Amino acid sequence: MANSISQYWVRLLINLIFSISHLATQDLMETQEEVKEEGVGYVVMRNLFSRETDFKMRTVKKSRETSLRESAERLSLSRKKEEFQKKMNPDSLTHPPEFIVKPRGQTVWEGKSVTLHCTVAGWPKPRVSWYKNNVLIDAKAHPEKYFTESQYNMHSLEIKNCSFSDTAEYRISALNVKGESSAFAPVIIKSENYLTFKLFVFIFRSDGYSPEYGVTFNTTIIDKFDVSFGREGETMSLGCTVIVYPTVKRYQPEIVWYRNGVVLSPSKWVHMHWSGEQATLTLVHLNKEDEGLYTLRVNTKSGFDTHSAYVFVRDADVEEEGVPVAPLDVRCHDANKDYVVVTWKQPAVEGSSSIIGYFIDRLEVGTHHWTQCNDTPVKYARFPVTGLTEGRSYTFRVRALNNSGVSRPSRASDPVVAMDPSDRARLRAGPSAPWTGMIKFTEEDPTVGVVPGPPTDLAVTEATKSYVVLSWKPPIQRGHEGVMYYVEKCLVGTETWQRVNTGMPVKSPRFALFDLAEGKSYSFRVRSCNSAGVGEPSEETGATTVGDRLDLPSVPGPVIPIRNTDTSVVVCWGASKEVKNLVGYYIEVSINGSGVWVPCNNKPVKGTRFVCHGLNTGDKCVFRVKAVNAAGYSGSSAESEACIVQASIGEYSVPSPPTGVTLLERVRDYMVLGWQAPTKTGGADIRGYYLDYRTVKDGVTSKWHEINLQTVTGTSYKVTDLKENVFYQFQVRAVNRAGISESSIPTVALECKEWTVAVPGPPHGLRVQEVRKDSMVLLWEPPTFSGRSPVTGYYVDYKEENEQNVRRLFTHNSFFCLIKLTGLQEGVSYRLRIHAKNVAGVGGPSKETDAILAETRPGTNEIVVDVDDDGVISLIFECSDLKEDSQFVWSKNYKAFTDTSRLTVQTSGVKSRAIFNDPSLEDLGIYSCVVTNTDGVSASYTLTEEGLKRLLDISRDHQFPIIPFKSEMTIELQEKGRVRLWAEVAKFTSNCQVEYVFNDNIIHEGKKYTMNFNKTTGITEMFMDSLEVTDEGTFTFNLVDGKATGRTSLVLIGEKFAELQKKSEFERAEWVRRQGPHFVEYLSFKVTPECDVHLKCKVGNIKPATEIAWFKDGIEIEEDDEDAKKIKKSDEISKKDAGVYEVKLKDERGKDKTLLNLTDAAVLNEVFRVIANSSTELKVMSTEHGIILYSFVVHYIEDLHIGWLHKESKISHSDRVQCGVTGEQLWLKINEPTEKDKGKYAIDIFNGQGSVKRVLDLSGQGKSSGVPAQATLQYFYRARVVGGLPDVVAIQEGKSLNLTGNVWGDPVPEVSWVKNDKALLSDDHYTLKFEHGKFASITIAAVKTIDSGKYALLVKNKYGTEAAEFTVSVYIPEDEGEKREIKGIVHQKMKILSSFNHPQAVEHKNIYIF
Repeated sequence: MANSISQYWVRLLINLIFSISHLATQDLMETQEEVKEEGVGYVVMRNLFSRETDFKMRTVKKSRETSLRESAERLSLSRKKEEFQKKMNPDSLTHPPEFIVKPRGQTVWEGKSVTLHCTVAGWPKPRVSWYKNNVLIDAKAHPEKYFTESQYNMHSLEIKNCSFSDTAEYRISALNVKGESSAFAPVIIKSENYLTFKLFVFIFRSDGYSPEYGVTFNTTIIDKFDVSFGREGETMSLGCTVIVYPTVKRYQPEIVWYRNGVVLSPSKWVHMHWSGEQATLTLVHLNKEDEGLYTLRVNTKSGFDTHSAYVFVRDADVEEEGVPVAPLDVRCHDANKDYVVVTWKQPAVEGSSSIIGYFIDRLEVGTHHWTQCNDTPVKYARFPVTGLTEGRSYTFRVRALNNSGVSRPSRASDPVVAMDPSDRARLRAGPSAPWTGMIKFTEEDPTVGVVPGPPTDLAVTEATKSYVVLSWKPPIQRGHEGVMYYVEKCLVGTETWQRVNTGMPVKSPRFALFDLAEGKSYSFRVRSCNSAGVGEPSEETGATTVGDRLDLPSVPGPVIPIRNTDTSVVVCWGASKEVKNLVGYYIEVSINGSGVWVPCNNKPVKGTRFVCHGLNTGDKCVFRVKAVNAAGYSGSSAESEACIVQASIGEYSVPSPPTGVTLLERVRDYMVLGWQAPTKTGGADIRGYYLDYRTVKDGVTSKWHEINLQTVTGTSYKVTDLKENVFYQFQVRAVNRAGISESSIPTVALECKEWTVAVPGPPHGLRVQEVRKDSMVLLWEPPTFSGRSPVTGYYVDYKEENEQNVRRLFTHNSFFCLIKLTGLQEGVSYRLRIHAKNVAGVGGPSKETDAILAETRPGTNEIVVDVDDDGVISLIFECSDLKEDSQFVWSKNYKAFTDTSRLTVQTSGVKSRAIFNDPSLEDLGIYSCVVTNTDGVSASYTLTEEGLKRLLDISRDHQFPIIPFKSEMTIELQEKGRVRLWAEVAKFTSNCQVEYVFNDNIIHEGKKYTMNFNKTTGITEMFMDSLEVTDEGTFTFNLVDGKATGRTSLVLIGEKFAELQKKSEFERAEWVRRQGPHFVEYLSFKVTPECDVHLKCKVGNIKPATEIAWFKDGIEIEEDDEDAKKIKKSDEISKKDAGVYEVKLKDERGKDKTLLNLTDAAVLNEVFRVIANSSTELKVMSTEHGIILYSFVVHYIEDLHIGWLHKESKISHSDRVQCGVTGEQLWLKINEPTEKDKGKYAIDIFNGQGSVKRVLDLSGQGKSSGVPAQATLQYFYRARVVGGLPDVVAIQEGKSLNLTGNVWGDPVPEVSWVKNDKALLSDDHYTLKFEHGKFASITIAAVKTIDSGKYALLVKNKYGTEAAEFTVSVYIPEDEGEKREIKGIVHQKMKILSSFNHPQAVEHKNIYIF
């Protein structure tokens, strides 16, 4: 039953594969037919001029006129065609498919539909196909499931009614003549039937069973070849015995040999043999090119097996002592019609001196004579060879040259044919169909004799000291015949172009120029030529300086030897940081102290790890490494530590295997692995890790293969170049000084396919530092797979070892992967793990740490900060539990130092010091130190800005101790004009000494200077009896107290010194003056508040016999003249009182005098000040004609300037507005004030220098104005008639009269009308109105003569009453004389009023009604 089920599934699988292959073949054939149709025009055009094909030709005779017309038409058409070809040139227009928009992966529920979209560009138009797990989708055969659509380069695939079986990776393939491109999109269908699907997948995975032969093949390799050594010129054979079980008749496994991962093929130098049991590889005539890692791979229907070993090839003996050995790996590149580039690799041994350069030899195939290509040795391992004959084959070899001679030649390169690359491509493609069309020629065909156009895309591809290589593209316009080229050069700065290849034009669009002046700059251009002539030059290149563009590699990093076996050592080194086009590394070994270096490898290796075999057991060896590129060798690295060649056993042991190898991320072609470091380091530092992999196919595993040649220093690694949908297993090995550990437990079979989950992967590399009784620091590495959005934070889970309750913390910091756990319980063990979080959610947990006990172990030290006597700031960490290989590892913010210029680490014994080279804000952060090969000894110190500032202050004090001063140097004048310079020191010892300096010259105590330093009070002082002109300068006290210094200075120069000298002389003169009668206060004047002027002075040290005399202008004033002592009232002061007043004292002890120059301006200005300050606030007073604003002063004189202001503007005086002075009253009178007179009023009184202003606000705002309301408002708000009424009205009898007067007042006035002093009341004849509180009107209907008379409009409010009078005269119309008389009377009245300038003559009107 089981066999029948198995056979059923096998048949089903075979049918499925056959149908898929048939569909793929059919699709490919259709695609090829379409490609042929699209490219036929292009192929015909290329074959037309590239092959000698029979064709028919005939000549047609035409007239001259017809030929000219057709020639012109052809020229026009040719230009259009040329422009079209530039746009439609197949070489530039066609391009492979390119996905502008790629399909996106999707996740949907079962039963829904999903659509994948993409956009593809390419020419010719690509043909697209959709695949599911690399199986072609036939939408036409399954319309109920799939629907495809293609429009305008946009393509879509719709999957209808999705089921769980539709979960797959979908691929769209785009294909045209230029190539193929694919894009992938995973589709995940969510369903509850996941287990059913996994069972289906398991059924289809067999255990390596071969249905073709009905067995499972098992392969075993025995009698394996080991590491081998050979010498150039010898023959070496490598062989293994291969056993394949079971044996099947007529079946043989596939035997494949590799060198450094490249498949080998039988050749002149490589022979292969398979006898059915024995696989043999024979290397004939060994050369250094044969050195490398050789691998035998045995492929069977059930899997494969491999075996590898290294083959070393030593140099043959040199013919002459000191010459270099032969170069190796000579290759040819960029071959053209007469040009080829030859490259090679430098040898490992340069001989007794450095290699000067290389000679290149060529040999034409079929001949036996080698020709040297260059006369001058070239330094670069790259050389362009020119002058080849088109169509011939050549091989090349290289010889090295040093001061001792020339090396043996290298192995010859493979033959290369000098021909156009396009011809070479056509030869590879095979013959094409001949052209059978017909071409017509006329006598004046424009294609005959066409001068070629300029070449395009000229560029300098290589530039060295020895040569410069140019490349370009052929011209577009070149006719039917071939073109050749002339190359021209021009020295930058000149306009002279010089043809380089005058004798023979070149055929290839490449050219090498030699013999150029090093350091000079050149420009280049190229001309095309054929039988019709030489074309125009191309665009010139930019300035190119002759010199090497490729620098030598930098020196490799530190070299670390690791014990391996009794005859080998594993050597690791740091890669060169600055290197371009690295060829590889050479490793050299020397017995310690011998000084003789021998190469370990004779072929450069690319990695930074190499196993050096063939060493002698027990030798103490040192190693060094040098890098090499085309420019030459780097300097040798520093010598490694001495390493004894022996198996890795002894005082150190290999570490325990790493644990917890997990998958961190996976994509279609790579996977990222993480693991935990070994729990036991073997007493030495873990220097790195090696990873191995093997494939798993249908349950059959292959042999383990090494992934990395260079050690991985971290605990994660990205394994690249994997195959999609292939299962792999991985294992990790750790390495320390003693050797390499056992492998970790292999992972489960991991399929290489892209993750499509949205949440991030697990963090890795968890480690714990600074374990204390209540805290610890947890560090980790971020997940390599962040999901569909960046990581935004982490959850930290920790729990006690024997409890299930998990406590969780969240950190928002996604950049620093660390957290300090506090509040732990002493003596409790904790386990920790990390989750990463992004927008989509929280990812899976990391591997859980081992149990960590929260305790502070005895002898635990913390990092301490120290500032030594020289001011150097450093962090010190001490560890007493050191082992021989223990190291102090410092980091900042828990990351390795990247800028070593900021910090210098010094370690001595059990103490390590991290010294700040230039402390600044850049150094703020957390500094931690971990001691390796100990039981987790570590500590940290946080340097804050405040702490740094404090340390810098202490450093400055230690480095440059300063004696502090309580008081800096000060100067003071003493009695007799004596000068004292002094300063007070705050802190000093009894050894403190003071040095007195003037203008950089030390001065000493003597006649001029007196000095003193009181060590009890700390006051140091220096005295000078007087200041002279020579004392101008800088005085300094220099203090020295052991290492500390102090300095204080005082500068006395310029005006400061002159003023001080004047004060000193004055003080000395004052002292002399005060010995007799003298003035304590000199003569001065004072104006009293009553404006009295007093002259006064104060005397001292007088006797009854002392004479006192007053003088004015030199004339003595008698004692009874009171005017000399008091000038009474200001109105009595005049210019005659101005003068020079003098008082003299005299007795037998001496005399003194005082002067006062009393000018009229000085006294008057003081009087003005007193008067102005005595002015009272402005007040207002009403009169029958208006208001008066006034202020009182203590006194008034005519010279006092007074100004009145209204609204900050000066008041212009008139008959209505007047100002003046009455006694001590200053007043402003306003007659008949109006609305315009409201506002602020101010009086401006001159006070001698400025003015004193008193302000009064007459804005009418009541109490807020601060003005007495009754006095102000009486005139501004009283009832008035402001206009509208005439003086005289003449009206014809029978007419109606209407008069309106404008009334104003606040409050609104009462209005009444009177006629001939009798009040009028409103009736049918008189209509009286008062509207809006402003307009009072009277209307007399049908006036009669009795209505003539004197009328008045009376207005009244609480502030006053006013009457506006007017006369009404009614006349009879027939009496024209009376009308003229009335009019004359009115005019006469107005004339009289105007003559008196009466206001009514202007404001009032006259009304005549006829």
